[in-house]
Amino acid sequence: MSQTLKRKAPNARQVAAQQGKARKVKAAKARTGSALDAAMSWLPFSDDQLHRIFLGLFFALFVAGVWAVAVMAGVPTLARDQFGMVAADAGFAVRKVDVRGVKHLNELKVYETALAQKGQALPLVDIDGLRQQLLQLSWVEDARVSRQLPDTLVIDIVERKPHAVLRKPDRLVLIDAQGTELEPVAPQRASGWLIVSGPGAGQQVEALGTLLDAAPALKPQVREAEWVGNRRWNLTFKTGQVLALPEGDQAAPNALMAFARLDGVNRLLGGKVVAFDMRAPDRIYFRVPGRTEDEAHAAAAAAAAKVAAAADKGDKPAAAASSVKSADAGGDHAKAPAAKPSAKPAAGKTREDT
Repeated sequence: MSQTLKRKAPNARQVAAQQGKARKVKAAKARTGSALDAAMSWLPFSDDQLHRIFLGLFFALFVAGVWAVAVMAGVPTLARDQFGMVAADAGFAVRKVDVRGVKHLNELKVYETALAQKGQALPLVDIDGLRQQLLQLSWVEDARVSRQLPDTLVIDIVERKPHAVLRKPDRLVLIDAQGTELEPVAPQRASGWLIVSGPGAGQQVEALGTLLDAAPALKPQVREAEWVGNRRWNLTFKTGQVLALPEGDQAAPNALMAFARLDGVNRLLGGKVVAFDMRAPDRIYFRVPGRTEDEAHAAAAAAAAKVAAAADKGDKPAAAASSVKSADAGGDHAKAPAAKPSAKPAAGKTREDT
């Protein structure tokens, strides 16, 4: 037989204490929750959506922490190596290198760079790193590296185009249109190329090309261009004649075009003039071989003629004086006949003047 036990009902003092405690809790919640509730009310999310967002952020932070710990422990590297071993065992390893687009470049340099990847798992080959190594070769302007399953690396090379020969103090170097040095060349190979010389000329190749484009008729006739004083050009033509151009991005092309017009009218190239100087803005100077020697010979001949003339003038008074002296000596030894009285001095004077 069950028996029901009844607790003693709380008295009025306990009820009042519980109600007072509930009021304090409610007031505290109102004070602390009002600012947060006001801020949350501005967000266009419901309470359920906010709960999901906070849960996703917590999960993301947890995953990032686990990944950081794994990286510090070397787990990704171990996994990558293990994947490479599995791929290599399956036949996906570098065993062949296919080089394309090579014309001037020594292919052995490309193979030496690429074969460092030989035996490595094909999916793990550092394509970008290999491309950067190939770009260090002087002839390579661009390179594309790709994988060809199951075991081949394909390398496409874009070579630089040779443009001129740079004359250095100790050697000749083939360069492209931007002045990039490609490889040393022998003097026999340099024939037929435009030769660029002078300190700093390699950095002025593009500017030289722009200058020569101003006179297309003269461009193929230029054999050598010398960069003088880091400010202007001297052009040597295939005829051996030299043209000194002024400095300045506008003055030099204008002078070259003016020379091209003069050559078209007067056929200056191939003539007797060996040097043309157009550094003065309003005139051109010519230098003709032998002209200085001829002028020197003419000046020497004129000086000799003056000396001879002066000597002749000095000999006549000396001869007259010697004749008078002889006459005086004869008068001492023998008397001259007396003059006739009928002789007129005036008449004699007149004959002497005649």
